[in-house]
Amino acid sequence: MRPLVLCALLALCAPVTAPAGVRVSAFYYPWYGTAARDGSYTHWAQAGHAPPNDIASNFYPARGLYSSSDRLVLGEQMDDVRRAGIDEIAVSWWGRGSGEDARLPVVMDAARRDGISVAAHLEPYEGRSVASVVADVGYLRGLGVRTFYVYRALDLPVADWAPANDALRAHGAQLFAQTALAGAAAAAHFDGIYTYDIVTYGGETFARLCGEAHAAGLLCAPSVGPGYDARRGSGDPKVKPRRNGATYDAMWRAAIGAHADRVTITSYNEWHEGTQIEPAAPIGRRGLYRYSSYDGAWGRHGAQAEYAYIDQTAYWAEALRSTSAPQPATRAS
Repeated sequence: MRPLVLCALLALCAPVTAPAGVRVSAFYYPWYGTAARDGSYTHWAQAGHAPPNDIASNFYPARGLYSSSDRLVLGEQMDDVRRAGIDEIAVSWWGRGSGEDARLPVVMDAARRDGISVAAHLEPYEGRSVASVVADVGYLRGLGVRTFYVYRALDLPVADWAPANDALRAHGAQLFAQTALAGAAAAAHFDGIYTYDIVTYGGETFARLCGEAHAAGLLCAPSVGPGYDARRGSGDPKVKPRRNGATYDAMWRAAIGAHADRVTITSYNEWHEGTQIEPAAPIGRRGLYRYSSYDGAWGRHGAQAEYAYIDQTAYWAEALRSTSAPQPATRAS
């Protein structure tokens, strides 16, 4: 193992047990800013949009444009998460010194006030390596994070991951790789896999993915989502329609049928890609643009539809807990 990896591992705290009982996790984005609070409309203005009426999303938040550093907003969001029956938020994290890193402590404080666990979604920041991830885990464990979802993990060498993951696990960390390649994730000694991408990995793939993961001794955490529409956020022409909630139901049903050990939700609030379940405003025109809404989802309309996806998540979270067998013995056990 490289010297930097060894040094980072020595810096880890005493071993602790990874959080038990997490069955539902949602990917959470702490990167939003407003002109009044942060000096600019961070992320709301990406792709050339001009907030507050013109934003980088096909939907408009029910609580309006918000700052992820606003404790009142964070408290409301964690109330949503608890209402939805979500056990854990996986916070998007782009390396030390990033805006997401600066906001992590206040997000963690808000989550813990509502009894919600916090994991880190380790994003592919510039210069990321296995050695830097090991150092990141040591740093984040110092803040109390124990579970890590590594996006595009297999962009980095399997041979480097295996000894690093063994050592990290010995210190109480649990790592999931974002991949559909269970064999490669097992060779890299990850604890489990998740998919994140709900367009590429639809519900029809979950039985195969979880079967392969379990055969390899891994936990399976497939990602479900309500739909995908990033046309205003990034210009991506691909669309996965919500179908008034039918898309979300089908993915949840498939995850439970695949004997998923946990379900990951893409996402709580990735507004740019239209995968959010955070309450959205009723359909209506702001400026020149008529934003989409959740109107019609599960027969709800107008203001009654704003929380449609939060409440349906609570239904499926309970279904998962009541129908799933105990988690199998894996490297994480």
